[in-house]
Amino acid sequence: MTRYAVPPMKIPAIEIADSTDLFPVHRIYCVGCNYAEHVREMGSDPDREPPFFFMKPSSAILSSRADFPYPSKSENVHFEVELVVAIGKGGKNISQSDANNHVFGYACGLDMTRRDLQGEMKKKSRPWEISKAFEASAPCGEICPASKIGHPSAGTIWLKVNGEIKQEGNISNLIWNIPEIIEHLSGLFELRPGDLIFTGTPAGVGPIVTGDIMEGCIDGVGTITTNVV
Repeated sequence: MTRYAVPPMKIPAIEIADSTDLFPVHRIYCVGCNYAEHVREMGSDPDREPPFFFMKPSSAILSSRADFPYPSKSENVHFEVELVVAIGKGGKNISQSDANNHVFGYACGLDMTRRDLQGEMKKKSRPWEISKAFEASAPCGEICPASKIGHPSAGTIWLKVNGEIKQEGNISNLIWNIPEIIEHLSGLFELRPGDLIFTGTPAGVGPIVTGDIMEGCIDGVGTITTNVV
C-alpha cells in the first residue's frame, strides 16, 4: 500500500450533463487572444499569428454550482466567457483531421483574470501566473459529451452580469478553431485524458464586484451561473 508523507490532493472534477459520472481535471490550457474584437479591445493587432497558450492548475477549477470568491491582492477582476474543450483521449502531434476523436465534450467556462496584476506583469515582461492561475479562477459548467451534441463550430456565446449582457459573440469567429488548437497544442505538450482547453473570449470583458451574479451561455453547449462572494 502506497504511503504519502502528506495527504494527497483530491482530484478536481466537473459534472457531466445528464450523468452521475464526473470528469477528472488533469491540466487547464488557455488560448490567448482568439477573437479579433477582443484582441483589439486589449490593444493588439488580431493578425492570425500562431496561437499562444498559458496554463491554470487543475485546482483552479470551480464547479458551476459553487460561488466565485473574489481573489485577494486585486481591485480589478475581469470575467471572460469561453468555450471549453474537454479532452477524453490523449496524444502528441494530433492532426486536425483526427482532433475531434480526442474530444470528450464541451462546456461553458469563465477565465477569471486579475486584470490589474496582469497589466503590471505585461509592463515588466513577466509571466502572468498571478493574474490567471489563482484559486477558483476557472469556473466551468457541466460538460456536454460530444456523443450527444456533436462538435460545435458555430453558436452564440454570451455573458450577463446581474442580467445585463456584457459579452456576446459567436464561436464561429474563433481565430483558431478547435481542430487547429488541438493540433498546435499537442505539438507542444502531450495531451492527456482530463485536460481542458479554454479557447478564448469574445470582446466585452469587464470587472465584477462582490454581490454580482455572472451568467454565461453557449448555444447548443451549456450554461454557467456563479455568484461573486
